[in-house]
Amino acid sequence: MRISYTILIAWRYILGKKSFQAINIITGISMIGIAIGAAALLLILSVFNGFEDLLKGLYNSIYTDLKVYPREGKYFSPSEADLATIKSWPEIADLSLTLEETALIEYQGSQDICTLKGVDEAFRKVADIDSVTLDGEFILQNGEAELAILGAGLASRLNVNHRNPYESLSVYLPNRNQRGPLDKAFKVKYAYPTGRFSIKQDYDYQYVFVSLDFIRDLLDSPDASSGIEIKLERGADAKQIKEKLLGLFTTPVYVKNKDEQNAAFFKLMNIEKWISFAVVSLTLIIVSFNLVSALWMIVLDKRKDISILQSMGSSPADVRKIFMRSGWMISFLGLVIGIGFAVGFYVLQKQFGIVPIPEGFVVDSYPIELRWVDILIVGATVFIIGSLAAYLPARKASRIAAYIRKE
Repeated sequence: MRISYTILIAWRYILGKKSFQAINIITGISMIGIAIGAAALLLILSVFNGFEDLLKGLYNSIYTDLKVYPREGKYFSPSEADLATIKSWPEIADLSLTLEETALIEYQGSQDICTLKGVDEAFRKVADIDSVTLDGEFILQNGEAELAILGAGLASRLNVNHRNPYESLSVYLPNRNQRGPLDKAFKVKYAYPTGRFSIKQDYDYQYVFVSLDFIRDLLDSPDASSGIEIKLERGADAKQIKEKLLGLFTTPVYVKNKDEQNAAFFKLMNIEKWISFAVVSLTLIIVSFNLVSALWMIVLDKRKDISILQSMGSSPADVRKIFMRSGWMISFLGLVIGIGFAVGFYVLQKQFGIVPIPEGFVVDSYPIELRWVDILIVGATVFIIGSLAAYLPARKASRIAAYIRKE
């Protein structure tokens, strides 16, 4: 029964008429401040969720289910027998050999450093590269002519016209067979840019796709590979296949799934997400000083009520509960309003994209994804901040009660 009456009195103190109109204003301001803070927290988490889901979807287009690459050195040469064994496993849909190397590229006098990625014909089967290709078709050889697909950012920086069939891209790599001063320091090959792709900014400004034979010829390494990229059949156990692959190769190799291949990026993104959450939480703490002021003024306004409660047998602990619950109620009402605002904004952004994103990105408006766990996290954060804000006024009220009882 005590809990019931303390809650009822707390509710009356929040919504009932006070002696000073200023208390109502400050209480309303504190409630609105908490609502804005709660909405901001929820929307920040939702936007980061949206970007995470979007980037994972884009990465699924370029990163394969599993990737095998050497523990030591940049290259390795998997045997035909090992590749045939992997292909024979029923869980394997297909595999592709790839080779990456840093190169200097030149187009019409403009130069840049890029990561050259050579892929074989099976790459389109193991990665959904066509879904992120902006222009042209993902074809890297046309008869004897070598073709190239550039990242959109790199193509823009070099002013590459992929519609010009007569202008080639010059690709330079150090000459590994240089023996004397008369030998050329770099080997050069030419490829015709025929299209662009776009995944995310750092990838778009870094990568150029060419055929596997193209880069092997530049390196004078006809069997070299830097990775085996594997697509699994639907329902296949990636962990089990990973163990089988580690046991197959005699040379030490790494085997990573999609999440592990992008672990550093998503870890950094997760850190940014929670740092942003912490910054807005600090802002919410500052806003909660309005709640402290409101409760403190209510305590001063209700001194006579406290004396009446004391005469009716209420203890200082009960008085403290009343004002703690008053703080919780203000926080709860602010939280509900904030969640309502955040959900409304989420629906509008999801359906109509009311906040556009700058041009050049793969989507027209900021991606957003609301998760129930985020509502729980925001609710817990607001509850903790509300409790801290209510503690001192509630403690002051209990001391007033003790003083009145002593008198």
